[in-house]
Amino acid sequence: MSWLDGAIAFFSPERAARRAAWRNAYEELRNYDAGSNGRLNAGWRVTNYSAEVTDRESRSWVRARARDLERNSDVMNSVLGAYKRNVIGSGFQIQAKTPSAELNKELEKLWKKWCKARNCDVTGQQSLNQILRMAVVRKKVDGGILFVKRYTKDGMVPFSLQMIEVDELDNLQTFPDKAGHRVIGGVEYNEYNRPTGYWIRQYELDGYSLGQSVYIKAEDVIFYYSKKRPSQIREMSDMSQTITRIRDVNEFITAVSVKQRIEACLAVFIKKALPVTGIGRPGAASGERKFDYDGKTLTPGMIKELNTGDDVEVVNPTGQSADATSFVKLQQRLVGAGQGLSYEATSRDMSETNYASARQGAIEDEMTFQEEKEMILSILDEIYETFVISCYLAGLITVQGDFWGKKDEFLSHEWIQPPKKWIDPQKESGAMKTAMNIGVKTYKQIAAENGTDWRTQIDDMAEVLEYAADKGIDLGGVIFDGKLQQEDEGEGEDEKPTLTEAEGGDPKEDDGSEPEEPDDDESEGRGNKGTE
Repeated sequence: MSWLDGAIAFFSPERAARRAAWRNAYEELRNYDAGSNGRLNAGWRVTNYSAEVTDRESRSWVRARARDLERNSDVMNSVLGAYKRNVIGSGFQIQAKTPSAELNKELEKLWKKWCKARNCDVTGQQSLNQILRMAVVRKKVDGGILFVKRYTKDGMVPFSLQMIEVDELDNLQTFPDKAGHRVIGGVEYNEYNRPTGYWIRQYELDGYSLGQSVYIKAEDVIFYYSKKRPSQIREMSDMSQTITRIRDVNEFITAVSVKQRIEACLAVFIKKALPVTGIGRPGAASGERKFDYDGKTLTPGMIKELNTGDDVEVVNPTGQSADATSFVKLQQRLVGAGQGLSYEATSRDMSETNYASARQGAIEDEMTFQEEKEMILSILDEIYETFVISCYLAGLITVQGDFWGKKDEFLSHEWIQPPKKWIDPQKESGAMKTAMNIGVKTYKQIAAENGTDWRTQIDDMAEVLEYAADKGIDLGGVIFDGKLQQEDEGEGEDEKPTLTEAEGGDPKEDDGSEPEEPDDDESEGRGNKGTE
């Protein structure tokens, strides 16, 4: 309070109180509750540093704890499984878009062959789909993974992939390969913080380091991780915001399991109310055997004798299994929300959903998975382009024209994503048919959504119809809902009807027969028609 406030309070306490109240209200308008250091936020310790300074100290700890939960937590694996199923699924199909249709078919055939384990993996152990599934899981747990391009003589083309974990980045490397660059966390950067190379530790198969690190140029490395701040230069586990909650669920489930097991144990304790005393002072038992309780546990059906004067008091934890169910469900819902997923996507529990809610949840989850798909597709783009160049250099494909001058045309392609299963086939197929009829979607888009190439699908349908026709079976009405049959039946309707002489037609030749009398109904109809 200033001297002015004191003077006002001396002469008019009411005015001084109103003045103080308005000052407090004014101060509250200028502050945030989140920025207050009051009692509610007293234990909230925060700092403002760059992303690398914030992540550097916690990166290894978070990664190790996430890996522990990956090995031991079912809730953790429910999240990882949801991402692995929905981001990669059955894999992506390539659709080459070069100017030559024959070259497109040849590239697609070679790509399908290269995706096998013996060709795409430098170790020959994983197919491309298996590599991608592993990469998605490692990004969620470890924060990222490195795709390294290796040019070897093994396989159908001199190109394969090597997967390297983020642990192998040499954090102790300080001297750059090129003067003027900096090495931070095993990654070498130029003056614009653009990666120019990676320093990789060398390990034996038993896990012991060999010492000398190897430098790999950035053009041969694809670092798969999520960058959330401009100052972030290394990975951080995607599960960092939810691993503490997952561990709480694990500890809670363990405690509930122990409680239920104790309650399930039927144990009998024999207590001696009147102990037999021997010769001597009262209370001294003669020849009585003493029991030691140290390390003893409850087992089902046990019968135990207590020492004289001992009693048993059972600690009976309160709470029911229903409370545990609601707690676990709430925690799993929060874990899914922290990863941008619905409760149903992680728990596979559909007991509280109907078609509308399940469909809306699936749409929202698909938006979350689409972010990961976008990153995977960018990795696949670079891998496919390197594959095409390797095929050309190896002489496996023949192109018409200058390959290097028109490289973009020969590298053009599209990816067909795996289809999504229908929740209600009748409703979703009807919606798809309506969307195509009103022009919202084309047949090409619908085929892509179902994971097929529209040209291939039309060729397959034509082949089926042709084969059925050769066997004398009409499948047109089955596949096209009777449209072909209706068109065949309506072919004769285009013929013009024969008009009589009264209706303006050609005069009928006289064949000697008497003209027919018109029906009364027909006459009335014509008369009515003429009076209209």
